[in-house]
Amino acid sequence: MAAPEPATPAPEAPLTGSSRAKDKSRWNWLLFIPIVVPLIPAFFNADGPRLFGFPRFYWLQLAYIVLGVATTTVVYQLTKKRGDR
Repeated sequence: MAAPEPATPAPEAPLTGSSRAKDKSRWNWLLFIPIVVPLIPAFFNADGPRLFGFPRFYWLQLAYIVLGVATTTVVYQLTKKRGDR
């Protein structure tokens, strides 16, 4: 006679779209900054100024990455849920 298998805990219910979209903080609007700023041609439509010999277009691509990371970090810190709230 075989030994009974141990009971496995029931899996948690997956997050649905409605349960994930409950954070309606106004801080989330800041996430549009790193999307919109690189789309403005006036910022990168020139050769100068050069930074370490690189034209403006190339070093601005790296600056846009830093802008995106900084904006995402700020929004995360301002909207994360804390235990006392």
